[in-house]
Amino acid sequence: MSSVDSQRRVLSGMRPTGRLHLGHYHGVLKNWVKLQHEYECFFFAADWHALTTHYETPENIEQNVWDMLIDWLAAGVSSGSSTLFIQSQVPEHAELHLLLSMVTPVSWLERVPTYKDQQEKLRDLDLATYGFLGYPLLQSADILMYRAGLVPVGADQVAHVEITREVARRFNHLYGKEAGFEERAEAAVHKMGKKAAKLYSKLRKAYQEQGDSEALDTARALLKEQQNITLGDKERLFGYLEGGGKVILPEPQALLTPDSKMPGLDGQKMSKSYGNTITLRDTTEQIDEKIRRMPTDPARVRRTDPGEPAKCPVYQLHKVYTDQATHEWVQQGCRSAGIGCLECKQPIIEAVTAELAPIQERAADFESNPDAVRLILNEGTERAREAARDTLIEVRQAMGLQYRQ
Repeated sequence: MSSVDSQRRVLSGMRPTGRLHLGHYHGVLKNWVKLQHEYECFFFAADWHALTTHYETPENIEQNVWDMLIDWLAAGVSSGSSTLFIQSQVPEHAELHLLLSMVTPVSWLERVPTYKDQQEKLRDLDLATYGFLGYPLLQSADILMYRAGLVPVGADQVAHVEITREVARRFNHLYGKEAGFEERAEAAVHKMGKKAAKLYSKLRKAYQEQGDSEALDTARALLKEQQNITLGDKERLFGYLEGGGKVILPEPQALLTPDSKMPGLDGQKMSKSYGNTITLRDTTEQIDEKIRRMPTDPARVRRTDPGEPAKCPVYQLHKVYTDQATHEWVQQGCRSAGIGCLECKQPIIEAVTAELAPIQERAADFESNPDAVRLILNEGTERAREAARDTLIEVRQAMGLQYRQ
Protein backbone atom coordinates (compact mmCIF):
# COMPACT_ATOMS: atom_id res chain seq x y z
CA MET A 1 0.00 0.00 0.00
CA SER A 2 2.73 2.46 0.95
CA SER A 3 4.05 2.44 -2.64
CA VAL A 4 0.98 4.61 -3.29
CA ASP A 5 0.82 8.03 -1.68
CA SER A 6 -2.92 7.95 -1.07
CA GLN A 7 -3.03 11.57 0.10
CA ARG A 8 -1.77 12.62 -3.33
CA ARG A 9 -4.31 10.53 -5.23
CA VAL A 10 -7.81 11.71 -6.20
CA LEU A 11 -10.69 9.60 -7.55
CA SER A 12 -13.88 11.00 -9.02
CA GLY A 13 -16.51 9.77 -11.46
CA MET A 14 -19.63 10.92 -13.23
CA ARG A 15 -22.70 9.06 -14.42
CA PRO A 16 -23.02 9.27 -18.21
CA THR A 17 -26.09 11.36 -19.02
CA GLY A 18 -24.94 12.65 -22.40
CA ARG A 19 -23.76 16.13 -23.24
CA LEU A 20 -22.90 18.22 -20.22
CA HIS A 21 -24.21 21.66 -19.29
CA LEU A 22 -22.92 24.78 -17.56
CA GLY A 23 -23.84 23.36 -14.15
CA HIS A 24 -21.45 20.45 -14.74
CA TYR A 25 -18.75 22.80 -16.00
CA HIS A 26 -18.87 25.24 -13.08
CA GLY A 27 -19.68 22.62 -10.43
CA VAL A 28 -17.32 19.77 -11.40
CA LEU A 29 -15.14 20.14 -14.48
CA LYS A 30 -13.41 23.41 -13.57
CA ASN A 31 -12.47 21.79 -10.26
CA TRP A 32 -11.17 18.65 -12.01
CA VAL A 33 -9.01 20.79 -14.30
CA LYS A 34 -7.49 22.43 -11.23
CA LEU A 35 -7.02 19.17 -9.28
CA GLN A 36 -5.28 17.35 -12.14
CA HIS A 37 -2.32 19.71 -11.79
CA GLU A 38 -2.11 19.28 -8.01
CA TYR A 39 -2.76 15.55 -7.50
CA GLU A 40 -2.58 12.17 -9.23
CA CYS A 41 -6.14 12.04 -10.57
CA PHE A 42 -8.31 9.16 -11.79
CA PHE A 43 -11.56 10.27 -13.49
CA PHE A 44 -14.03 7.69 -14.79
CA ALA A 45 -17.34 7.37 -16.59
CA ALA A 46 -19.57 5.47 -14.15
CA ASP A 47 -21.56 3.40 -16.65
CA TRP A 48 -22.33 0.59 -14.19
CA HIS A 49 -23.80 3.19 -11.85
CA ALA A 50 -26.07 4.33 -14.69
CA LEU A 51 -27.46 0.79 -14.80
CA THR A 52 -28.41 0.83 -11.10
CA THR A 53 -31.32 3.15 -11.92
CA HIS A 54 -31.76 2.77 -15.69
CA TYR A 55 -31.15 -0.94 -16.25
CA GLU A 56 -34.33 -1.16 -18.36
CA THR A 57 -33.17 1.48 -20.83
CA PRO A 58 -29.47 0.84 -21.52
CA GLU A 59 -29.57 1.75 -25.21
CA ASN A 60 -28.36 5.33 -24.66
CA ILE A 61 -25.48 4.59 -22.28
CA GLU A 62 -22.73 4.12 -24.88
CA GLN A 63 -23.47 7.36 -26.74
CA ASN A 64 -23.89 9.21 -23.46
CA VAL A 65 -20.45 8.03 -22.38
CA TRP A 66 -18.77 9.28 -25.55
CA ASP A 67 -20.59 12.62 -25.42
CA MET A 68 -19.61 13.10 -21.79
CA LEU A 69 -15.96 12.20 -22.37
CA ILE A 70 -15.69 14.62 -25.28
CA ASP A 71 -17.05 17.38 -23.04
CA TRP A 72 -14.50 16.48 -20.33
CA LEU A 73 -11.65 16.79 -22.81
CA ALA A 74 -13.05 19.95 -24.36
CA ALA A 75 -13.36 21.54 -20.92
CA GLY A 76 -9.66 20.99 -20.27
CA VAL A 77 -9.50 17.64 -18.47
CA SER A 78 -6.25 16.29 -19.89
CA SER A 79 -5.20 12.71 -20.51
CA GLY A 80 -1.62 13.87 -19.98
CA SER A 81 -2.38 15.14 -16.47
CA SER A 82 -4.96 12.56 -15.33
CA THR A 83 -6.13 9.01 -15.99
CA LEU A 84 -9.45 8.81 -17.84
CA PHE A 85 -11.35 5.55 -18.20
CA ILE A 86 -14.74 3.85 -18.37
CA GLN A 87 -15.74 1.95 -15.24
CA SER A 88 -16.97 -1.23 -16.97
CA GLN A 89 -13.72 -1.52 -18.92
CA VAL A 90 -11.89 -2.17 -15.64
CA PRO A 91 -13.61 -5.39 -14.47
CA GLU A 92 -11.50 -5.39 -11.30
CA HIS A 93 -14.10 -2.94 -9.92
CA ALA A 94 -16.67 -5.73 -9.99
CA GLU A 95 -14.39 -8.19 -8.21
CA LEU A 96 -13.54 -5.77 -5.42
CA HIS A 97 -17.23 -4.89 -5.07
CA LEU A 98 -18.01 -8.59 -4.69
CA LEU A 99 -15.27 -9.16 -2.11
CA LEU A 100 -16.28 -6.13 -0.07
CA SER A 101 -19.91 -7.28 -0.15
CA MET A 102 -18.87 -10.33 1.87
CA VAL A 103 -18.01 -8.15 4.88
CA THR A 104 -20.38 -5.17 4.57
CA PRO A 105 -23.54 -5.27 6.75
CA VAL A 106 -26.79 -4.69 4.83
CA SER A 107 -27.83 -2.12 7.45
CA TRP A 108 -24.91 0.10 6.41
CA LEU A 109 -26.30 0.27 2.88
CA GLU A 110 -29.88 0.84 3.95
CA ARG A 111 -28.96 3.84 6.08
CA VAL A 112 -27.21 5.77 3.29
CA PRO A 113 -29.38 8.93 2.98
CA THR A 114 -29.60 8.87 -0.80
CA TYR A 115 -30.97 5.29 -0.78
CA LYS A 116 -34.43 6.34 0.41
CA ASP A 117 -34.23 9.79 -1.17
CA GLN A 118 -33.67 8.32 -4.63
CA GLN A 119 -36.49 5.83 -4.16
CA GLU A 120 -38.83 8.73 -3.35
CA LYS A 121 -37.66 10.89 -6.25
CA LEU A 122 -37.64 8.06 -8.81
CA ARG A 123 -40.93 6.39 -8.01
CA ASP A 124 -41.57 5.69 -11.69
CA LEU A 125 -38.58 3.31 -11.69
CA ASP A 126 -38.42 -0.16 -10.10
CA LEU A 127 -35.50 0.25 -7.71
CA ALA A 128 -36.15 -2.83 -5.58
CA THR A 129 -32.96 -4.44 -6.87
CA TYR A 130 -29.72 -5.60 -5.28
CA GLY A 131 -27.82 -3.36 -7.68
CA PHE A 132 -29.54 -0.25 -6.37
CA LEU A 133 -29.15 -1.30 -2.74
CA GLY A 134 -25.48 -2.04 -3.35
CA TYR A 135 -24.55 1.02 -5.40
CA PRO A 136 -22.94 2.82 -2.40
CA LEU A 137 -20.68 -0.21 -1.97
CA LEU A 138 -19.82 -0.13 -5.67
CA GLN A 139 -18.84 3.51 -5.13
CA SER A 140 -16.68 2.39 -2.22
CA ALA A 141 -15.02 -0.20 -4.43
CA ASP A 142 -14.37 2.50 -7.06
CA ILE A 143 -12.55 4.61 -4.47
CA LEU A 144 -10.72 1.86 -2.59
CA MET A 145 -9.59 0.21 -5.81
CA TYR A 146 -7.22 3.13 -6.45
CA ARG A 147 -6.44 3.67 -2.75
CA ALA A 148 -7.45 7.29 -3.27
CA GLY A 149 -7.01 9.41 -0.18
CA LEU A 150 -9.15 12.27 -1.49
CA VAL A 151 -12.59 12.23 -3.09
CA PRO A 152 -14.01 15.56 -4.34
CA VAL A 153 -17.70 15.68 -3.38
CA GLY A 154 -20.41 18.15 -2.53
CA ALA A 155 -21.87 18.27 0.97
CA ASP A 156 -24.74 15.95 -0.05
CA GLN A 157 -22.26 13.18 -1.00
CA VAL A 158 -20.17 13.12 2.19
CA ALA A 159 -22.17 10.12 3.48
CA HIS A 160 -20.84 8.03 0.57
CA VAL A 161 -17.26 8.80 1.54
CA GLU A 162 -18.03 8.01 5.17
CA ILE A 163 -19.40 4.54 4.38
CA THR A 164 -16.26 3.96 2.30
CA ARG A 165 -14.17 4.82 5.35
CA GLU A 166 -16.19 2.37 7.43
CA VAL A 167 -15.81 -0.40 4.85
CA ALA A 168 -12.03 0.17 4.67
CA ARG A 169 -11.77 0.22 8.47
CA ARG A 170 -13.72 -3.04 8.77
CA PHE A 171 -11.69 -4.70 6.02
CA ASN A 172 -8.38 -3.69 7.60
CA HIS A 173 -9.60 -4.85 11.01
CA LEU A 174 -10.63 -8.25 9.67
CA TYR A 175 -7.69 -8.93 7.36
CA GLY A 176 -4.83 -6.70 8.48
CA LYS A 177 -4.03 -8.69 11.63
CA GLU A 178 -1.64 -11.30 10.32
CA ALA A 179 -0.17 -13.93 12.64
CA GLY A 180 2.70 -12.50 14.68
CA PHE A 181 1.87 -8.96 13.50
CA GLU A 182 3.37 -7.08 16.46
CA GLU A 183 6.57 -9.13 16.42
CA ARG A 184 6.97 -8.54 12.68
CA ALA A 185 6.26 -4.86 13.10
CA GLU A 186 8.87 -4.48 15.84
CA ALA A 187 11.39 -6.33 13.69
CA ALA A 188 10.60 -3.91 10.85
CA VAL A 189 11.19 -0.94 13.18
CA HIS A 190 14.72 -2.17 13.91
CA LYS A 191 15.43 -2.51 10.18
CA MET A 192 14.87 1.24 9.77
CA GLY A 193 18.16 2.03 11.45
CA LYS A 194 18.82 3.23 14.97
CA LYS A 195 18.00 6.92 14.51
CA ALA A 196 14.86 6.43 12.38
CA ALA A 197 13.63 3.58 14.62
CA LYS A 198 13.98 5.72 17.74
CA LEU A 199 12.09 8.60 16.13
CA TYR A 200 9.33 6.31 14.82
CA SER A 201 8.81 4.77 18.27
CA LYS A 202 8.71 8.20 19.89
CA LEU A 203 6.14 9.50 17.40
CA ARG A 204 4.03 6.33 17.67
CA LYS A 205 3.92 6.68 21.44
CA ALA A 206 2.98 10.38 21.21
CA TYR A 207 0.08 9.54 18.91
CA GLN A 208 -1.23 6.46 20.71
CA GLU A 209 -0.86 7.83 24.25
CA GLN A 210 -1.64 11.51 23.68
CA GLY A 211 -3.57 11.56 20.41
CA ASP A 212 -0.96 13.86 18.85
CA SER A 213 -2.11 14.10 15.21
CA GLU A 214 0.98 16.09 14.24
CA ALA A 215 3.14 13.21 15.47
CA LEU A 216 1.05 10.82 13.34
CA ASP A 217 1.62 12.93 10.21
CA THR A 218 5.35 13.18 10.92
CA ALA A 219 5.63 9.43 11.43
CA ARG A 220 3.80 8.73 8.17
CA ALA A 221 6.17 11.05 6.33
CA LEU A 222 9.12 9.28 7.98
CA LEU A 223 7.88 5.89 6.75
CA LYS A 224 7.43 7.14 3.18
CA GLU A 225 11.08 8.19 3.13
CA GLN A 226 12.42 4.79 4.24
CA GLN A 227 14.45 3.02 1.56
CA ASN A 228 15.85 0.10 3.56
CA ILE A 229 12.63 -1.78 4.42
CA THR A 230 10.30 -3.73 2.15
CA LEU A 231 6.86 -2.55 1.04
CA GLY A 232 5.32 -5.24 3.23
CA ASP A 233 7.16 -3.90 6.27
CA LYS A 234 6.03 -0.38 5.43
CA GLU A 235 2.42 -1.57 5.36
CA ARG A 236 2.86 -3.18 8.77
CA LEU A 237 4.40 -0.05 10.23
CA PHE A 238 1.64 2.20 8.87
CA GLY A 239 -0.89 -0.01 10.66
CA TYR A 240 1.26 -0.46 13.77
CA LEU A 241 1.55 3.30 14.01
CA GLU A 242 -2.19 3.67 14.55
CA GLY A 243 -2.58 0.61 16.76
CA GLY A 244 -4.19 -1.62 14.18
CA GLY A 245 -2.99 -4.13 11.62
CA LYS A 246 -1.68 -3.68 8.08
CA VAL A 247 -3.36 -0.84 6.22
CA ILE A 248 -4.46 -2.69 3.11
CA LEU A 249 -7.17 -0.23 2.05
CA PRO A 250 -6.53 3.35 3.27
CA GLU A 251 -9.51 5.37 4.47
CA PRO A 252 -10.32 8.24 2.08
CA GLN A 253 -11.21 11.78 3.03
CA ALA A 254 -13.92 13.92 1.45
CA LEU A 255 -12.46 16.84 -0.47
CA LEU A 256 -15.38 19.23 -0.19
CA THR A 257 -16.12 21.24 -3.31
CA PRO A 258 -18.16 24.45 -3.22
CA ASP A 259 -21.74 24.18 -4.39
CA SER A 260 -22.18 25.17 -7.99
CA LYS A 261 -23.35 28.77 -8.28
CA MET A 262 -24.79 28.07 -11.70
CA PRO A 263 -28.58 28.57 -11.71
CA GLY A 264 -30.79 27.17 -14.42
CA LEU A 265 -32.70 29.26 -16.93
CA ASP A 266 -35.71 29.30 -14.59
CA GLY A 267 -33.79 30.17 -11.41
CA GLN A 268 -33.77 26.60 -10.06
CA LYS A 269 -30.63 24.42 -9.97
CA MET A 270 -29.50 23.75 -13.53
CA SER A 271 -30.60 20.20 -14.32
CA LYS A 272 -31.64 18.20 -17.38
CA SER A 273 -34.66 16.94 -15.46
CA TYR A 274 -35.87 20.54 -15.13
CA GLY A 275 -35.27 21.35 -18.80
CA ASN A 276 -33.44 24.55 -17.85
CA THR A 277 -29.92 23.95 -19.16
CA ILE A 278 -27.42 25.46 -21.54
CA THR A 279 -25.18 22.67 -22.79
CA LEU A 280 -21.49 23.14 -23.47
CA ARG A 281 -22.11 22.53 -27.17
CA ASP A 282 -25.21 24.69 -27.70
CA THR A 283 -24.75 26.91 -30.75
CA THR A 284 -24.56 30.68 -30.49
CA GLU A 285 -28.11 30.85 -31.82
CA GLN A 286 -29.38 28.35 -29.24
CA ILE A 287 -27.67 30.22 -26.40
CA ASP A 288 -29.12 33.51 -27.60
CA GLU A 289 -32.62 32.07 -27.88
CA LYS A 290 -32.54 30.28 -24.50
CA ILE A 291 -31.39 33.33 -22.57
CA ARG A 292 -33.76 35.70 -24.39
CA ARG A 293 -36.67 33.44 -23.44
CA MET A 294 -35.72 33.33 -19.76
CA PRO A 295 -38.48 34.39 -17.35
CA THR A 296 -37.88 37.69 -15.55
CA ASP A 297 -39.42 39.51 -12.58
CA PRO A 298 -43.20 38.92 -12.93
CA ALA A 299 -43.78 42.55 -11.88
CA ARG A 300 -42.31 43.77 -15.18
CA VAL A 301 -45.32 43.17 -17.40
CA ARG A 302 -44.58 46.22 -19.55
CA ARG A 303 -41.27 47.81 -20.55
CA THR A 304 -42.07 50.83 -18.37
CA ASP A 305 -42.77 48.76 -15.23
CA PRO A 306 -39.97 48.82 -12.62
CA GLY A 307 -38.64 45.47 -11.39
CA GLU A 308 -36.60 43.94 -8.60
CA PRO A 309 -33.37 42.10 -9.62
CA ALA A 310 -33.49 39.89 -6.52
CA LYS A 311 -36.69 38.32 -7.88
CA CYS A 312 -35.32 37.75 -11.37
CA PRO A 313 -33.54 34.55 -12.53
CA VAL A 314 -31.55 36.63 -15.02
CA TYR A 315 -29.84 38.52 -12.21
CA GLN A 316 -28.62 35.21 -10.77
CA LEU A 317 -26.72 34.65 -14.02
CA HIS A 318 -25.30 38.15 -13.79
CA LYS A 319 -23.76 37.13 -10.45
CA VAL A 320 -21.88 34.35 -12.26
CA TYR A 321 -20.94 36.10 -15.49
CA THR A 322 -20.69 39.87 -15.08
CA ASP A 323 -18.71 42.33 -12.94
CA GLN A 324 -19.77 44.66 -10.14
CA ALA A 325 -20.22 47.64 -12.46
CA THR A 326 -22.66 45.65 -14.57
CA HIS A 327 -24.51 44.50 -11.45
CA GLU A 328 -24.99 48.14 -10.44
CA TRP A 329 -26.15 48.99 -13.96
CA VAL A 330 -28.72 46.17 -13.80
CA GLN A 331 -29.97 47.11 -10.34
CA GLN A 332 -30.40 50.79 -11.16
CA GLY A 333 -31.82 50.20 -14.63
CA CYS A 334 -34.25 47.45 -13.59
CA ARG A 335 -35.62 49.28 -10.55
CA SER A 336 -36.12 52.49 -12.52
CA ALA A 337 -37.33 50.75 -15.71
CA GLY A 338 -34.40 52.49 -17.40
CA ILE A 339 -33.45 49.27 -19.22
CA GLY A 340 -35.58 46.52 -20.69
CA CYS A 341 -35.27 42.82 -19.93
CA LEU A 342 -33.74 41.97 -23.31
CA GLU A 343 -31.19 44.73 -22.82
CA CYS A 344 -30.39 43.27 -19.37
CA LYS A 345 -29.84 39.82 -20.86
CA GLN A 346 -27.38 40.88 -23.57
CA PRO A 347 -24.20 40.96 -21.40
CA ILE A 348 -24.96 37.40 -20.23
CA ILE A 349 -25.45 36.17 -23.79
CA GLU A 350 -22.08 37.65 -24.73
CA ALA A 351 -20.30 36.25 -21.65
CA VAL A 352 -21.67 32.70 -22.02
CA THR A 353 -20.90 32.66 -25.74
CA ALA A 354 -17.34 33.84 -25.10
CA GLU A 355 -16.79 31.26 -22.33
CA LEU A 356 -18.00 28.36 -24.46
CA ALA A 357 -16.28 29.31 -27.73
CA PRO A 358 -12.89 27.61 -26.98
CA ILE A 359 -14.63 24.61 -25.40
CA GLN A 360 -16.79 24.14 -28.48
CA GLU A 361 -13.80 24.45 -30.77
CA ARG A 362 -11.98 21.66 -28.91
CA ALA A 363 -15.17 19.54 -28.80
CA ALA A 364 -15.54 19.82 -32.57
CA ASP A 365 -11.95 18.60 -33.01
CA PHE A 366 -12.60 15.55 -30.82
CA GLU A 367 -15.95 14.83 -32.52
CA SER A 368 -14.22 14.76 -35.89
CA ASN A 369 -11.48 12.46 -34.58
CA PRO A 370 -13.13 9.66 -32.53
CA ASP A 371 -10.03 7.48 -32.86
CA ALA A 372 -8.10 10.01 -30.75
CA VAL A 373 -10.74 9.76 -28.02
CA ARG A 374 -10.59 5.95 -28.13
CA LEU A 375 -6.80 6.05 -27.87
CA ILE A 376 -7.04 8.29 -24.80
CA LEU A 377 -9.51 5.88 -23.21
CA ASN A 378 -7.45 2.80 -24.09
CA GLU A 379 -4.32 4.30 -22.53
CA GLY A 380 -6.26 5.45 -19.47
CA THR A 381 -7.86 2.04 -19.08
CA GLU A 382 -4.46 0.33 -19.10
CA ARG A 383 -3.14 2.66 -16.41
CA ALA A 384 -6.28 2.17 -14.33
CA ARG A 385 -6.15 -1.62 -14.67
CA GLU A 386 -2.49 -1.69 -13.63
CA ALA A 387 -3.33 0.20 -10.43
CA ALA A 388 -6.41 -1.96 -9.87
CA ARG A 389 -4.48 -5.21 -10.26
CA ASP A 390 -1.95 -4.08 -7.64
CA THR A 391 -4.75 -3.49 -5.15
CA LEU A 392 -6.48 -6.79 -5.87
CA ILE A 393 -3.27 -8.77 -5.37
CA GLU A 394 -3.11 -7.49 -1.79
CA VAL A 395 -6.85 -7.89 -1.19
CA ARG A 396 -6.89 -11.48 -2.47
CA GLN A 397 -3.81 -12.32 -0.44
CA ALA A 398 -5.34 -10.86 2.72
CA MET A 399 -8.54 -12.85 2.15
CA GLY A 400 -6.74 -16.12 1.45
CA LEU A 401 -7.52 -16.11 -2.28
CA GLN A 402 -4.05 -15.67 -3.76
CA TYR A 403 -3.51 -19.22 -5.00
CA ARG A 404 -0.12 -20.45 -6.16
CA GLN A 405 -0.12 -21.75 -9.69
